[in-house]
Amino acid sequence: MDKQQKRRAFLKTLTLGSLGAAAPIQLIRAEETKPDDRINNGTPDPDQKNKRKYNGIYQGSYLNRLAFPIGGLGAGMFCLEGTGAISHMSVRNKPEVFNEPAMFAAITVKGLKNGAKLLEGQVPEWKFFGRPGSGNGLAGSTLGLPRFKTAACTCRFPYCSIDLQDQELPLHVRITGWSPFIPTDEDNSGLPAGALEYHFTNTGKKKLDAVFSYNSKNFLADEDSAQNAIEKIGNGFVLTQQGTKDKPYVQGAFAIFTDDDHTVVDHCWFRGGWWDPLTMAWNNIRDARVQAVEPVEKGAGGASLFIPFSLMPGSSKTIRLMMVWYVPESNLQIGTPVPEEKKNCDPESGCCAGPADLGVTNGKESASPNYKPWYCSRFNDIREVAEYWKNNYDELNRKSTLFKDAFFSSTLPPEVQEAVAANLTILKSPTVLRQYDGRLWSWEGCGDDGGCCHGSCTHVWNYAQAIPHLFPSLERTLRNTEFCENQNHVGHQGFRANMPISPLKHDFYAAADGQLGGIMKVYRDWRISGDNHWLRRIYPMVCVSMDYGISTWDPREKGVVEEPHHNTYDIEFWGAEGMCTSFYLGALTAIIAMGNYLKKDVERYRELYAKGKAYLETRLYNGEYFFQEIEYKNLNAADPSTAQSFGGEYSAEAREILKKEGPKYQYGTGCLSDGVLGAWIGSMCGLDPFIDQQKISSHLISVHKYNFKKNLIDHANPQRPDYALGNEAGLLLCTWPKGGKLSLPFVYSDEVWTGIEYQVASHLLLTGHTQAGLDIVRACRDRYDGRIRNPFNEYECGHWYARAMSSYGLLQAFTGVRYDAVDKILYADSRMGDFTSFISTATGFGTVRASNGKLSLRVAYGTIPTEKIILNGKETRV
Repeated sequence: MDKQQKRRAFLKTLTLGSLGAAAPIQLIRAEETKPDDRINNGTPDPDQKNKRKYNGIYQGSYLNRLAFPIGGLGAGMFCLEGTGAISHMSVRNKPEVFNEPAMFAAITVKGLKNGAKLLEGQVPEWKFFGRPGSGNGLAGSTLGLPRFKTAACTCRFPYCSIDLQDQELPLHVRITGWSPFIPTDEDNSGLPAGALEYHFTNTGKKKLDAVFSYNSKNFLADEDSAQNAIEKIGNGFVLTQQGTKDKPYVQGAFAIFTDDDHTVVDHCWFRGGWWDPLTMAWNNIRDARVQAVEPVEKGAGGASLFIPFSLMPGSSKTIRLMMVWYVPESNLQIGTPVPEEKKNCDPESGCCAGPADLGVTNGKESASPNYKPWYCSRFNDIREVAEYWKNNYDELNRKSTLFKDAFFSSTLPPEVQEAVAANLTILKSPTVLRQYDGRLWSWEGCGDDGGCCHGSCTHVWNYAQAIPHLFPSLERTLRNTEFCENQNHVGHQGFRANMPISPLKHDFYAAADGQLGGIMKVYRDWRISGDNHWLRRIYPMVCVSMDYGISTWDPREKGVVEEPHHNTYDIEFWGAEGMCTSFYLGALTAIIAMGNYLKKDVERYRELYAKGKAYLETRLYNGEYFFQEIEYKNLNAADPSTAQSFGGEYSAEAREILKKEGPKYQYGTGCLSDGVLGAWIGSMCGLDPFIDQQKISSHLISVHKYNFKKNLIDHANPQRPDYALGNEAGLLLCTWPKGGKLSLPFVYSDEVWTGIEYQVASHLLLTGHTQAGLDIVRACRDRYDGRIRNPFNEYECGHWYARAMSSYGLLQAFTGVRYDAVDKILYADSRMGDFTSFISTATGFGTVRASNGKLSLRVAYGTIPTEKIILNGKETRV
């Protein structure tokens, strides 16, 4: 069999559909992959015959960077790499991206010369050198231990399956890593827990006697002044470290256990110097030595559990390994609480002191001045978490499988499925936190060892469309924070929340896109939840917010945002422009719709909307795309050179630019990829179109024509080039096809962000430009195919960046599927003929199928009460 035949045989025998059952497969050895799998800088070759298929198998070089998050929403995580290794251990209420604890599974087949191996594929070459410690040989790591020769990985979120084979062992192994993910059930989806199931099949002709082991250093023991120990738990062990008086946040526990009563536990590895503990642990594995060692008072550096078993030819065995963690304290505290901001607050007049004013608090409060994770309000210690995980494992697995099966039964293009599912892993990452009272709070992304850009930043989380549909009640806690603790009595809304959430200091600009986008999102969250009571309570705060926006950014009531307005590019645009004016028109449309429902007077908003729409579509449109009128002399705002801004100080040279071109960091005549972002968000929120659709379509086609680059070899990016460069394709944030590029355009203009790529792609799909939309989606996923970047970590200002959850909008863009809980209407607008697509609502999830002009709903979990169906604009009674 030649190399190509082997590769085809592999693809044929590896099953994608089921992650629970193992089947013998034929894998390609790492050294048999073609040497030209990478070209130039390692980017995908579009003509490569063996290019990985979207939503397909990862093998060979495509395994290089794969690391799949496992954990709970807001509870921390670890990653299962495509080889089966554990990395990114981040369970201490913060990201620890380079934390690779020496924890590993191993198998020993008795009677074979090389019968002992880690249950992992070969170490990717990039790990050999260049990481911290590599100059000293990566002492104490497990990289030098024997492993299986071949690995292949298939991911069906929240499950990741890895197949291992080695010619020296008559054994096929499938590892399945997972953690609960059940839309509408944020509590069980937020457990500090994960699992690895090891499925073994004897592929030989003789009985096989083996020992499985799971082994770990006490990676929590990182504070010299703290007491640490390894304790007992049923069929396993608990790694612990106590907090100290000065550092209570170093307290933590991590339990590893099985449900197999034949488990034998060594609670204390050999104690000694140099690398004695790991050396002796490996000797035990190599010799199939199963030993029970009781816990010791101090000095235990690691522990192992063992399960001996036998397999007849063709028979199989699954070992279920469960993990939980409990880290009740942190040193995370951001912002200064300003309780006097909320004195004498009257919710009826639009001032909200906290979630109680909206009737949505769970009544649990923490006395700590620092962040405490939500799970501490539910469980008292690690043993309660472990007991719950063990007792509910099968049911949580069943429900998570319901989600997996429903989601992946979709007939949408595989690159679309992959883009959506890959970015759901953000919800497992340390980007997302959930504080003690159950409310959501998030970073924009993760730094290597800390969160990046705090406070559920409104202008970034505008783009994220997953949580509103999958966990609507959690999403509404963000609205509650925005319109309560983050908003003062005049309507100024801070775009970054304190941690813990509290009334904040109002000492910087409001973000126009974030604050106006929040008004559209109130409308969306109301229609998704069907909670009319919540709408009535929050509407006065929404009006105060809207009126602040008018007086601050449109004081002359032209219907456009023209005073300097802070936005998601971390600068202020000066003068009327398309992006934030599209937000303004969307917010006016939303408040009019909500006001009409509540029988409020919205005439002022109607007049502003009419004026703004006319202004945008005439004065801010050049016949091809929307642009910016740079203005700074005829505004209320002071001289730009003296204005408050991030990094916007004006040197003598910058003052000269101001005289010639206007303020720094504008886009002027440029074609901005986000130029009609507010219209896309309005579509995602279920609002009727509020800007001329032909002009919207023209703008989007222009964005694809001018900003989408098939390679970036000749593109100059002095900003942050690592997101896309060289031979890679990508969508630039802005270009100037008609000339007029400023000396210092807005600071990220030359970059490529997946969050913007997906919103543009889905907006193109919404307007019928399918091929253009798919071009962009494919470019994103080609950059994140595992060879250079982790397929499950789309980054921007940090790892697992929230903006990338704009990808969830691709589902609605392709199918028009949307559920309105207020009127109990299911909508669909098929742009691809017959289809099957996933749907998630506030009360359940399932699939929607369009076939022969009819629409049907299959509920997989919960309920979705439907009284009316509207397909392609035509109404059908249920």
